[in-house]
Formats: sequence, C-alpha cells, structure tokens
Amino acid sequence: MFEAKVVMSASKSDFYANLTKQLGGLLAGERDLMANSANFSSLIFLMLDNLNWAGFYFLRGDDLVLGPFQGKPACVRIPVQPSPRGVCGNAAFHRKTIVVPNVHEFPGHIACDSASNSEIVIPLIVNDVVLGVLDIDSPILARFDGEDRVGLEAMVATFIDATDFSPLSTLRG
Repeated sequence: MFEAKVVMSASKSDFYANLTKQLGGLLAGERDLMANSANFSSLIFLMLDNLNWAGFYFLRGDDLVLGPFQGKPACVRIPVQPSPRGVCGNAAFHRKTIVVPNVHEFPGHIACDSASNSEIVIPLIVNDVVLGVLDIDSPILARFDGEDRVGLEAMVATFIDATDFSPLSTLRG
C-alpha cells in the first residue's frame, strides 16, 4: 500500500521535487488512465495545503468532461470549441498553464464552487494533442504562483509518462 509522506522542505521547489518522486512511486506499474488520474488527484488534494478541489477534465469532442477528482461535486461539461469557457476551457484552447490569483476577475470564470478564489489549470498534452486538463482550486486568493506552476507541470509530465491515454482517444469523437 502506498503511503504519502509530507516531507518538510527548505523550499517549495524541493517540496514539489519530493512530491513528483512520490507520484512516480504511486503510479509505478499501473498505466490505466482512470486509476492514475484518480490517485494523482487524491495525492494533490492530500499533500497541497489550502485546496478545495483537485481533479481532471478530459476532452470529448468540443467539451472538457469531468474525470476523477477530489472535492465537492463539480461542473460536468466545459466548452472548449468554438469559444473556450472558464479557466479550464482557456487552458485547453491556448495549450498553456493558467494561474489565476483571483477567479472573480477572470472573464467567463465558471463557478462550480463559490468557495473557490484562485485556480491553476495545466493542460495534458500528449503527442502534441490536448487530451484534457488538471484543475486545482483554492479558497485562498493568490494561492498559486510560478513555483506551483513549475512543480505541478513536472508532476503532470510524470503522470503523462506513466499513463496510457489510448482509451481516451475513443472518447474524443
């Protein structure tokens, strides 16, 4: 059984390096998309402080559709095409991580949980194709910064390397 361990670090970058190593161990030997995304969202929710939601949306046609997550029930579908909605839709459409210090100031923000005040969304890009996003919300304003972006992008890279996304391709049409 895997046991997540909080390791006191001198820096946020050390914390994320340790967490990325733990994620690699958690996903070792398992390539299933749903199992890995469920465990990844759980690890983030347990190990990062001041979160109220962490999970995945996967691209199906022109929409992001809710995948495994931790937190309150969430919006099920988020449009990406023809015009993106919310932080998740914009991250997928523009193919880049978006850090939002105050979601109430983000044009078109979709409020699935009124307690959310800041957000970070990292797109999942495999073979130059966007397959979904990792979405993390916090009730704290400006909870996420550049170090969180770098650390979480490294974790997403580990997740992508450890996961078979081929079942998702059958869901996209």
